[in-house]
Amino acid sequence: MSIEGEVAADKAHELHRALGPVQLVSLGIGAIIGAGIFVITGHAAAAYAGPGVMISFIIAGTGCLFAGLCYAEFACMIPVAGSAYTYTYASMGKFLAWIIGWNLVLEYMAAASTVAVGWSGYFVELMSQIGWNIPKEFSSAPIAMTSFQDVSTTGAYFNVPAVVVIALASTLLVVGIRASARFNAGMVGIKLFIVLLVIGFGLPLIRGANLTPFIPHNTGTWGQFGWSGVFRATGVIFFAYIGFDAVSVAAQEARNPQRDMPIGILGSLVICTVLYILMSLVMTGLAPFMTLNVAQPVFVAINAAGPRLAWLGVLVNIAAVVGLASVVLVLLLGQSRIFYAMSRDGLFFSVFSRIHPQFRTPWLGTMSTGVVAALLAGIVPLGILGELVSIGTLLAFVIVCVSTLVLRRKAPDAVRPFRTPAVWLVAPLGVGMCLFMMAFLPIDTWLRLVVWTIIGLLIFGFYGARHGKEPEWVLVKHAAE
Repeated sequence: MSIEGEVAADKAHELHRALGPVQLVSLGIGAIIGAGIFVITGHAAAAYAGPGVMISFIIAGTGCLFAGLCYAEFACMIPVAGSAYTYTYASMGKFLAWIIGWNLVLEYMAAASTVAVGWSGYFVELMSQIGWNIPKEFSSAPIAMTSFQDVSTTGAYFNVPAVVVIALASTLLVVGIRASARFNAGMVGIKLFIVLLVIGFGLPLIRGANLTPFIPHNTGTWGQFGWSGVFRATGVIFFAYIGFDAVSVAAQEARNPQRDMPIGILGSLVICTVLYILMSLVMTGLAPFMTLNVAQPVFVAINAAGPRLAWLGVLVNIAAVVGLASVVLVLLLGQSRIFYAMSRDGLFFSVFSRIHPQFRTPWLGTMSTGVVAALLAGIVPLGILGELVSIGTLLAFVIVCVSTLVLRRKAPDAVRPFRTPAVWLVAPLGVGMCLFMMAFLPIDTWLRLVVWTIIGLLIFGFYGARHGKEPEWVLVKHAAE
């Protein structure tokens, strides 16, 4: 059955096409603005790039632009929910679909854990401002890990707030919570308002001494400051851009996918890149970059500005707590639906596609995801989680860009409402930029990806390859008329 035939045959379940370009841009900004701007920026500046993290954002944003154009072609070509996994499964077959789906699992689950750790930092700080101090032993990771050979204990027991927010989000998802466009717009409004306040009031208070040298001298270790540090930071802060693919998930709800999807994807990327650059300038200009390697770096930067911005610190913590909690919810929702789709297609264990008889949600997949994400958030340090998310997503983007080229050869006459401009240049540049960012990630991050991939290949070999169904959709080819 063709994609067009499949969609037409399922009119009863077709989503209402009510989203225009403004709503799609808002959706993209709402998904992107989260732990990246509130958490990862500080870690990347303090550990790798210093104030030069602004250059890292420009490089990462450019790579996302190329990948985003390929995403736009897929989203218009296969206008159904499911994002990259569904596109690959429908067009390239089971094996590549498994690879990209398995990496999306890494993206969503580790991202949910990362955001939860960031949420914990801001929540603890907010509680301390109202007089309730949560001991560090119960609000930070019990281990510190810079490599497989360098693992130590911190004296903490468990990051309890991070676990609690994941547990609450998972419970809400099981009982069937739905994110509405109005709720998303409200969250976007709150987060953007606070970010613009920080930028507007913080820029005049920047201290030139904090930005000098703009690219700190390398410590003698590759990737720790200097240009190698700037390049390594691109792979780490790439986490900040994760979420623009949420726009592609809404392709079936766009009024005019051919026009609106590229605007939604590229518009949200451009706006968020500008905000990230300005936010990183303010953060590294207000506080010495070495002090920003914490779970709540925006608050630390505001606090360093002195009493003139003290009032803003409370608002930052409130916005982060509210905004990051909603991001955790969305990420866990995406993760459970990826498991559901893979299970429905026979590539993953059938138990994950079972629907709760009362709530009509994939409850076993949601709870399993919540348990693993909670364990990761409770014991794994923030930096390790962020790097895991980045490398898994970068690999998925590489496959999307390659798939776009393959389909141009394999199905040159397929219906493409939106065509990636100069695809034979843009797609290779997307592949190159993503591989470039991956190359500068620490070797231990690569080793973790290898381990994750081996686990995935074993599951595919023993289960998915035998139980996977053939795609229900095939690309429609039209002879030239």
